[in-house]
Amino acid sequence: MHPGNVKAFQEQTAAIARAELPPLDLLRSFEAAARHLSFTLAAQEMFLTQSAVSRQIQQVEASLGVPLFERRHRALELTEAGRLMQRAVTDCLERLRDATARVRASSALRQVSMTCTPGFASLWLIPRLVRFTAAHPAVDVRISATVELLDLERSQVDLAVRFCPIADGGGAPLFEESLLPVCAPALAASRDNPLQKPADLARHTLLAVDMPQGMALTVDWEPWTQVMGLSGLRMKNTVRFTQYADAIAAAMEGQGVAIGRLPLLAELLRSGRLVAPFGGGAASQRGYYVRLSERGAANADAQDFARWLRAEAAA
Repeated sequence: MHPGNVKAFQEQTAAIARAELPPLDLLRSFEAAARHLSFTLAAQEMFLTQSAVSRQIQQVEASLGVPLFERRHRALELTEAGRLMQRAVTDCLERLRDATARVRASSALRQVSMTCTPGFASLWLIPRLVRFTAAHPAVDVRISATVELLDLERSQVDLAVRFCPIADGGGAPLFEESLLPVCAPALAASRDNPLQKPADLARHTLLAVDMPQGMALTVDWEPWTQVMGLSGLRMKNTVRFTQYADAIAAAMEGQGVAIGRLPLLAELLRSGRLVAPFGGGAASQRGYYVRLSERGAANADAQDFARWLRAEAAA
């Protein structure tokens, strides 16, 4: 067929297809009027005037060439043609709604939201997070790093990594914690005040995190000092921080000695950015646990994230 004839045929076919259907933008008004058997109620649902809906129905009837309603005194009834059109239009609109919902769901943002302590986030999670995002590029991760114990259901958070006494665990365990002093390599090997034995701490600065009212700044050190027999430990002076990660940053800069939490600091020790001048640690009887909310249990991506956390901890 000549290209010009093909184009003419396509245009004619499209015109016939358009002529066979009533104006599609009017079918929702017809469906509402047929469902309510009232132009007034249909108008309220469609945010139109009653006269506008009445005119739209007249247009649909004109395009079909048959009446769809029997207009009685303060009442409407569907004609046989109206009932046939109602079934067809209702079915088509329902199919369109279903398809729209599926398309939106398939393109909806996939997200995992979690809460954990600031120290866990900055020192353990964030250095590893690239491995999860590389394996799950379609999933957005939202991290709420706070010392506040968020209500997972009320806050609409998928999962939490809780730091708590082992006896209170709850949830899947990630790892238990052990403690030991850490500092910069240069500070440990200082010519004037080397850190060769625990008693040498008395000549160094304590890098501490603020504790609740009434608690000593060295309360985090107690498991280690008890093991070492240093219950009366006193250091030269103190620099205080509100966040644990800041105390560790100061330790890496050689500004003093902090209590190191393992395995949060394991990578910093492996890389040599921090050293443990006195060797092994002491168990703190605390640990980290993964807890899924009801929302998270229904989120396949949150379940994947929880499994990934456990795999990273096991490694």
